[in-house]
Amino acid sequence: MALPMREQAKYWGIALALFFVALWFLGSVMLPFLVGGALAYFLDPVADRLQRAGLSRVAATALITLVALLSVALLVLAVIPSLIQQTTALINAAPEIAHRLQLFLVEKFPELTDSTSTIRTTLAEIGAAVQAKGAALAQGVLTSALSLLSAVVFIVVVPVVAFYMLMDWDHMVARIDHMLPRDHAPTIRRLAGEINDALSAFVRGQLTVCFLLGSFYSVALMFAGLQFGLVVGALAGAITFIPYVGSLVGGALAIGLALFQFWGDWLSIGLVAAIFAVGQFLEGNILTPKLVGKSVGLHPVWLMFALSVFGSLFGFVGMLVAVPVAAAIGVLTRFGIAQYQGSLLYIGIAGRIPEDEDQA
Repeated sequence: MALPMREQAKYWGIALALFFVALWFLGSVMLPFLVGGALAYFLDPVADRLQRAGLSRVAATALITLVALLSVALLVLAVIPSLIQQTTALINAAPEIAHRLQLFLVEKFPELTDSTSTIRTTLAEIGAAVQAKGAALAQGVLTSALSLLSAVVFIVVVPVVAFYMLMDWDHMVARIDHMLPRDHAPTIRRLAGEINDALSAFVRGQLTVCFLLGSFYSVALMFAGLQFGLVVGALAGAITFIPYVGSLVGGALAIGLALFQFWGDWLSIGLVAAIFAVGQFLEGNILTPKLVGKSVGLHPVWLMFALSVFGSLFGFVGMLVAVPVAAAIGVLTRFGIAQYQGSLLYIGIAGRIPEDEDQA
């Protein structure tokens, strides 16, 4: 005989409370294990495909680990130094860009030559403020990230945790399935499958879209000759998970920089604009439909709300669990709505009469 609903709700509520208490007090300790688990979850389909191709689980895991380490090493040696260099150069060039913007506006709007003009004063202060505070902000972000995620965590702990979790992933899933309460196992499996579908579609698919678009924008803008193309492309790719925002922000920034760099060379400016138009077409018609799909169930506004709430409550660890929790809440909410719409509370007694008459 199953436990009464009140007893079940009590036990599940206690388990949920213990999870959040552990997240609150042990967040820094749990961080490498959460990151390693996220990597294992992300790479598990790749390991499954390698197994179907004939490799053992150990060999598939070792191959994935080797490729991942080589990719990280290549990224650190080839991309990150250029990204830091261009970011620093963009910060240092901000006063010159603001000065050229001021000259352009003065030429088009002579009334701005008035020394008491608020617009002129503001433009003169923008460049100095960006240069003075931009470097300090970048240094502060870097220092905070390094204090939160030390080099030891990334170099040693996270890869080791990811390796062992990826190798034993199927066994862990089977063990958890074996421990499910028998009365609710079918329902839990169905809901877990829907949560996994939402996560796999969004996390794996959207990260792939962000990486592909960021790479496309960066390479295309550098070939177009834009000075800070790598930074603009990386920024546009990083925020692509918000529909249209990545292309709009990156496109506005790239076209603005192109206007200063290529003023009068309308072909180069048009080429920069065309790059983002092509990127938007690829995202909306090829990449997102193929890699993410349309039935994800994670609205960008709901996702940003979850990231903000969990980030403010639990820090960086909270941001890591925000996406799975948001997906789970979305699936459970849809399940609850479906249960409500099938109950007497929604249908009412009158709604059940035709069904009873048909059965009679």
